[in-house]
Amino acid sequence: DKAAALTEASAAAEQVAKTLRGLYSPAKIVEAVRAAIEQPFDEGLRTERALFLQCLESPQRAGLVHAFFAERETAKIPELKEARPRRLEEVGVVGGGTMGAGIAVSVLDAGLPVVMVEQDEAALERGRARVAQVYDLLVKKGRITPDERDGRMARFTGATTYDALGDADLIIEAVFEDMDVKLAVFAQLDRVAKPGAVLATNTSYLDVNRIASATRGPADVLGLHFFSPANIMKLLEIVVGDQTAADTVATGFELARRLRKTPVRAGVCDGFIGNRILAVHRQAADMMMEDGASPYDIDAAVREFGYPMGPYQMADLAGGDIGWATRKRRAATRDPALRYVQIPDRLCERGWFGQKTGRGFYLYPDGARVGTPDPEVLAIIDEERRRAGVAPRPFSREDIQRRYLAAMINEAANVLHQGIALRPSDVDVVFLSGYGFPRYRGGPMHYADSVGLDQVLADIRSYAREDPAFWKPSPLLVQLVESGRNFASLNQAG
Repeated sequence: DKAAALTEASAAAEQVAKTLRGLYSPAKIVEAVRAAIEQPFDEGLRTERALFLQCLESPQRAGLVHAFFAERETAKIPELKEARPRRLEEVGVVGGGTMGAGIAVSVLDAGLPVVMVEQDEAALERGRARVAQVYDLLVKKGRITPDERDGRMARFTGATTYDALGDADLIIEAVFEDMDVKLAVFAQLDRVAKPGAVLATNTSYLDVNRIASATRGPADVLGLHFFSPANIMKLLEIVVGDQTAADTVATGFELARRLRKTPVRAGVCDGFIGNRILAVHRQAADMMMEDGASPYDIDAAVREFGYPMGPYQMADLAGGDIGWATRKRRAATRDPALRYVQIPDRLCERGWFGQKTGRGFYLYPDGARVGTPDPEVLAIIDEERRRAGVAPRPFSREDIQRRYLAAMINEAANVLHQGIALRPSDVDVVFLSGYGFPRYRGGPMHYADSVGLDQVLADIRSYAREDPAFWKPSPLLVQLVESGRNFASLNQAG
């Protein structure tokens, strides 16, 4: 009856508001259903048509259409015009930690056999257990049958010597993020790999050219930067070194196709596309935190923009020790003119690494998945402000969003300017697929175009008055504004 249908429509509206925060069209669909119940037929159709036209004119439609086509453009790269992929029938994975196990699951899901190598039987057993645990959970949820799980596990073999990788067509190293460790692994892979095997490093930041130098055949080496959890996240940054052969790159893209991942070609620099840009907008967030915005204000503003979580929730989820290790590695080469906010280091020095230790920027009592604000963290921030001689000032949500996004857009322009990314839409795909940027906004480059690059540049120049070392306008951004062009005008590359 009509009353029951209206009650259901109201419940649906509540559900949509809760779960699809920020998305425009779902609420309009509920309105159309309500109109169908309440209005005469012809009037209901007219209402539905009007609502449809509102969706059609919404900037969200343009963002979602851009995202759809951007994902299909990423495979248009020069190497695929000149080379075909190599044979890809068996994959080796070195390392059975969280990342190695996730990569192994991805490859097994694609129907390929996997050989996992670990340093001893105990570590190998832990790696095998991580892989099995993923499949056991999928069986429990009814996503796969026990037979399907058994079929995938039957393609998995483990070993404690590198010699087991002699038949692999592609070997993916997924060990600890440390250059010396990776160089030692690649020296071993060079010894055992068959001629023509592709050797890949799953590094998030490190120099792929230097890793390739540990082998006799750097043409066979590339970066395959998977995102955690590797069996779920769609993004795969394919990092092309100075000497990486075109057919090696083509094999990386073929692997992505088989794994049903979204591949994005990246050049070599510290952090490639995503993590390099992330380091800069996280630095902008840290500076706002020291200047007066609490981490909880910043997270709330970023969520309001449409992200599923803010930078400090994200840091707690990933583990603060990861970023700490990177900051320590970069300390010797850090530009002394650049401001360095020490608040995250103070938390790491206390062993507060986030969810896995029960506290980070947030508190996670009794293994909670969602953190609660921590007054002790706010006290540490106050102490650090005093130490740095900073008088805290208020930041509105809009202030936070504008600074956060300006830092992201400016560094993305530098990444494009230096040829690390082929085109702006590739940067958009990295952020949509790997970093939680709201899809309906199309990605940071598309968003910058929709705001107006002149507006973004004006913001950067106004922030530069207080900190010219950090807020240096990208030459590409300046060039585009001066010539009256936008990022979309650069999307024909590759």
